[in-house]
Amino acid sequence: MNNNGDVMVLLGVYAVIIGSFLAVSLAINALICWLVSGCYKRIPQQFRKMEPGMVWLLMIPCVPIVWNFFVFPRLAESYKAYFDSVGNTEVGDCGAQISLFFAVAVVCAHVPCLNYLAGPVALVLLIITLVKAHDLKNKIPETAAVS
Repeated sequence: MNNNGDVMVLLGVYAVIIGSFLAVSLAINALICWLVSGCYKRIPQQFRKMEPGMVWLLMIPCVPIVWNFFVFPRLAESYKAYFDSVGNTEVGDCGAQISLFFAVAVVCAHVPCLNYLAGPVALVLLIITLVKAHDLKNKIPETAAVS
């Protein structure tokens, strides 16, 4: 009877650990979606290559492997379209290359053995992409995005 109790306690501990990990992962993913969606919202409607709500598809399991190729490069394209329209050329490609490298790194992070290198690279590129997107967002006046 004691063995069954020990097994149940161990299973309970594992369930708490896995549940905590999933909750933290979902919270981080939701934060990323919220940040990127906010970037899209700041870009005036006519320059957006994607609607802000579409970013939330990244919350669906397995979808980010492909959807990253749409969300992040299109954000860079949207910024580029806006800044080209106002004549600002100092922003460069608005992070288009870094966004593409991030999406490729995410795919590589799902390949056995390659994931040990690609996973950390994807994390670093994600951080760089988010910082770049936030900086560009701050260069757009809040009044520019009417909708």
